[in-house]
Amino acid sequence: MEHLLHIFDWFLYILLSINVAYLLVYSLASLRRGKPLASVPARACKRFAVLIAAYREDAVILSTVHACLAQDYPDDKYDVTVISDHMRPETNAALSSLPIKLLQVDFEKSTNTKSLKAALEYLDKAAYDVALIIDADNIIAPSYLSEVNDAFAVPGVRVVQTHRVAKNLNTDMAYLDAVSEEINNSIFRSGHANLGMSAALIGSGMAFDYPLFYDAMMSNTSVGGFDRVLEMKLLYEGVHFHYLPDTFVKDEKIQQANNFYQQRRRWLSAQYYSFFEFAGRLLPAIRDGKWDFCDKLYQQISFSRVLLLGFVFIISLAHSLCASPSACKWWGIFILLLSALALAIPRKYWKWRLLKAVCWVPYSFLLMLLNLFRLKEANKRFIHTVHGVDGY
Repeated sequence: MEHLLHIFDWFLYILLSINVAYLLVYSLASLRRGKPLASVPARACKRFAVLIAAYREDAVILSTVHACLAQDYPDDKYDVTVISDHMRPETNAALSSLPIKLLQVDFEKSTNTKSLKAALEYLDKAAYDVALIIDADNIIAPSYLSEVNDAFAVPGVRVVQTHRVAKNLNTDMAYLDAVSEEINNSIFRSGHANLGMSAALIGSGMAFDYPLFYDAMMSNTSVGGFDRVLEMKLLYEGVHFHYLPDTFVKDEKIQQANNFYQQRRRWLSAQYYSFFEFAGRLLPAIRDGKWDFCDKLYQQISFSRVLLLGFVFIISLAHSLCASPSACKWWGIFILLLSALALAIPRKYWKWRLLKAVCWVPYSFLLMLLNLFRLKEANKRFIHTVHGVDGY
């Protein structure tokens, strides 16, 4: 029995060490400042379709639309399309008074996938060069479209992900969520881009070659996390994703623990759903050298950072309490994990508030652990995150 426990301990150690090493490598890679994608302004203005799927987003949609309309980009070169799903009549009336395209839908079972597909069917496919996906709570600067247009002027660029940052830091949970977002940006976007890999998509603030997006979305049937399935499809087709670290989109951060639980449940479900849907393509991808796809597939099956932190800490503590000689090796990878995450946090977040926010990590771990047992039902219905922050 003791021999079996020893083997199991080493199995867990190797499994979790791979997760930690992966994060550490890309975290270190993110420390180097990469070259800008576009070095000169674009000569021509591409035609943009700005798509905003809005399900019960009455509290935030108008400020988002106004930000999109305030671009220093030719008015005749972009259209803002809002897909209004279950929003109040007065909100739709206010939107109708603005120079946008308003598509009102009323799905029995609403999803972002259905809304975006409805918009693509509604719009003229030949009228646009680029599809830009913006969440209903996002805020973009006036130069945003121009910066994305510059990127698409670079030969070979078909997909870009912009830098999503926190719109609000009004609670400790929001601060923790903002830090988590920036860790993702460092490891899965800057770090990957600096090593020549594709940056991860994030669901909003992402732009696509319009025909490419149209073809990929019209065959997308995911309930939650449409971006997970979308990026797996495109990566398998050999499309490279670029990252624009200096082009920002403000995104509302989770303010309460209950919303964190619901949002992460949706994310975990989408993560594992996309893995099992595309796992069968791993061997052909390895054979054909589709390393971006293989890397993304690994991300889908790997532990989330909160779960990884919790599991490694609990195992390390258990070994110490039992006076096990294996404790040192476990505390070693725990320190490496902490180092990987610390290196990925931007300097501006290193404040006393960070310490307060970190106090929420154990509770977040428990919520994520509970989510592991509720993933199946999460992929059967759309889990909506309620938005709305005072002052926006």
